[in-house]
Formats: sequence, structure tokens, C-alpha cells
Amino acid sequence: MPASVTSVSPYKISFLAGTAIVIANMVGTGVFTSLGFQVLGIQSGFVLLMLWVVGGLIALCGALCYGELAAAMPRSGGEYHYLSQIYHPAVGFLSGWVSATVGFAAPTALAAMALGRYAASVWPALNPRVLSVVVVLALTAVHATSRRAGSRLQVIITGVKVLVLVLFIAAGLATNQPQAISFVPFAADWQQLLSPAFAMSLVYVSYAYSGWNAAVYLTGEIAEPRRNLPRILLAGTAVVLLLYVGLNFVFLYSTPVPQLAGQLEVGYVAARQLFGPAIGRLMGAVIAGLLVSTVSSMIFAGPRIVQVMGEDLPALRGLAVVSKAGIPIRAMLLQTALTLVFVLTGTFEKVLLYAGFVLSLFTFLTVLGLFVLRVRRPDLPRPYRAWGYPLTPLLFLALSGWTLVFILRDKPLESLYGLLTLLGGLLVYFLGRRMRVV
Repeated sequence: MPASVTSVSPYKISFLAGTAIVIANMVGTGVFTSLGFQVLGIQSGFVLLMLWVVGGLIALCGALCYGELAAAMPRSGGEYHYLSQIYHPAVGFLSGWVSATVGFAAPTALAAMALGRYAASVWPALNPRVLSVVVVLALTAVHATSRRAGSRLQVIITGVKVLVLVLFIAAGLATNQPQAISFVPFAADWQQLLSPAFAMSLVYVSYAYSGWNAAVYLTGEIAEPRRNLPRILLAGTAVVLLLYVGLNFVFLYSTPVPQLAGQLEVGYVAARQLFGPAIGRLMGAVIAGLLVSTVSSMIFAGPRIVQVMGEDLPALRGLAVVSKAGIPIRAMLLQTALTLVFVLTGTFEKVLLYAGFVLSLFTFLTVLGLFVLRVRRPDLPRPYRAWGYPLTPLLFLALSGWTLVFILRDKPLESLYGLLTLLGGLLVYFLGRRMRVV
């Protein structure tokens, strides 16, 4: 039986569990699928690796900035809470609206469907869509039952994920048949770093790094958030940066580029090249297992945004209800329902194209808000201050703004759909406020 909105659990998420959530949110679909599309427009080994370095740099700068905001305003909800306080409640609501309706449900579905595709490559008799649905429902049941069990599950499966990736990287570096690809920059390579192909590929890399801010959605449930949250964001992002650069180096070092070009399951292709068909199939199964961690972490973190929105808006008050264990069951069930819609209809990839624009827009506004908050509230206690300020937030804004411009230019239809999504959120917001007045 659901308890009141104010029910809390004595259990707090530790530094280790929080770092695991960040790593699990980041390491998932993107790194195992996007390289095959990047090599269609870029063949330089140096430029391809720089994609992942620059993407990691953007994520690290963002984590530094979010760390200050989270320590200064320690409440669950992430961008929803920060933007409401810095700009206007309507801006915060729109951020939460996008995250709640698309930002977590669609990537959760994408990870679940990638899991099904990898599993089907090993066991062709499996129905990948059915497997995706089963995994989503099973993990929802775990996280809806116990926060402690969900945290422990997250630590265990994320630890296994990192170990497998490290072993994969080590095996790739030890290969006796490296490919004829150079990672030393040539003169033309520096020009490619400013090319449209690099900018558009960076959009997909940024998606692969998305999740670096996952822990801020759980601020209210983290032990000593002012101290631990910045450390969680930085530690998780730094680990993933190293893993991503190493993993993509191994993909390119061990596998001919023509074999990777246009392939969705690049991890499986590289594993077959490294270990042969039999062990390659086994690695495909292992990668499918690793994606369980990604699905799990998103199911764990996403509903906390809807919960906080429900606490603030009467129209969504029912979604703020938590169980006796302090878990937002109704919000979790809503996210799961949306995830299953994307899985079963198979149209979520189009949703992700336009959602990527608005999600990037709100992270841009959040980091920009660091400057606004320092000007408007200089006396606000800040237990942690962003390292390298103002250079780190300016670098984040410059690189993120650059990719946003290219999305607007090259994907105008998807950008328009994203703006229409925001318009729908505004209607819900003002209807909710009218209900409160009445």
C-alpha cells in the first residue's frame, strides 16, 4: 500500500553506488553501436579517437558544473530543480517534462532493444522484442521493491561491466594482427576536427556519454550529498572517458574499418575479429548482459524527476506518492509504460533524434545557469565550487552550442518536433497552475 509523500527510508545511496549509477547510465547503447556510423564519414584513426576525447571533455566539464549546482541546491530532480530555481518554474518544468516523457524512457527502450539485438545474434531463435520487454519488467520489479536491493544490484552489475570492458580492451591491445590504421595526426586531420562530419558525429558521441549527470536526480537519497555528489559525478565520468577511448581504440586497432562501417553491433563484429566466431558469439552474449546495467540504472534514476515534479504541481501530485520504502512507485510505473510503448512500436529512434536536441538544450541552459546563480545569489553556500571556473563552463557551452547549431542546421525537422514537445509541456504546466488556483 503506498505511503504518504513524506515517507522516507533510512537507507542512503553510498559514493560507490552513486558512482555505479553514473557509470551504468553512461556505458550502454552508444559505445556499442555508434562507431559503425562514424566511420562512414571519418576514416582517420586520430579524428575518430578525438571524437571520444572531446565528448568526454564535454561530459567532464558538465560534471564539474553540475557538482557545484548539486552541492549548492541539494534536492532530487536534477535540471528540473536547478532551472526552476535559477530561471523560472516553467523552464524547470519543461526540462522535467522532456526528461520524464522522452529523456529516460526512450534511451531505456533503446538499451533494452540493443540488448535484444545482441542476444539474438547469439541465439537466433530468441525474439529480441519479447526479451526487451521481459528485461524491462523484471528490473522494474526489483527497483520497485527495495532501494537497497536496487543499489546493490547496480553496484554488482556495473562492476562486472567495467571488468569485462577492461578485459576486452586488454585483449584487443594484445592482438597479433593490428589493422593498418594510423592514430598519428596528419595535417588534414586537424581540419576535420572543425568539419560538419565531426560536429554531427559528436552529437552521437554526446549521446553515448549522456548519463554523466544521472546522480543529480537522486540528490535527496545520497549520503552526504554536498560532499559525495561532486565526487560521484567526477569519478563516474572520468572512468567512462578512459573506457570509451580505450574501447574505441581497440575496435579500430583490431577490426578492419570496412567491417565496422554501417554496422549497429560493432562490439559483436570486433569480438568475432578478435576471438573468432565461437568466442565472438559469447562476447555478444556478454555485451547483451552488460546492457542490463544500463536499463537498470535508467529505471532507477528516471522516476525521481517525475516524483519531484509531482511534489510541486497539483496536477501531477499523484505521481509524487512513494511506497513505505521511499520509492516513487507510480512514477516508476509511468516510465516503464512509456518505455514499453517505445519498445513495442519500434518508433523510438525518431523520438531520440528530436529529443537529443531538447535534452542538449537544457544541459546548455543548466551550465549557463551556473553563471546566473553566481551573479544573482553570490552569498549562497557553495561547499563545492566548479574546478577551472569560468573556463570549464565556457568550454562546455562552446562545444555544446556548436553541436546544437549543427543539429538546427542539418536536422530542422527533428528540431521542430523537439520545440513542439516543449510547447506541449508548456500547456500542461499552465493547466496545472490553473488547477492550483481553482
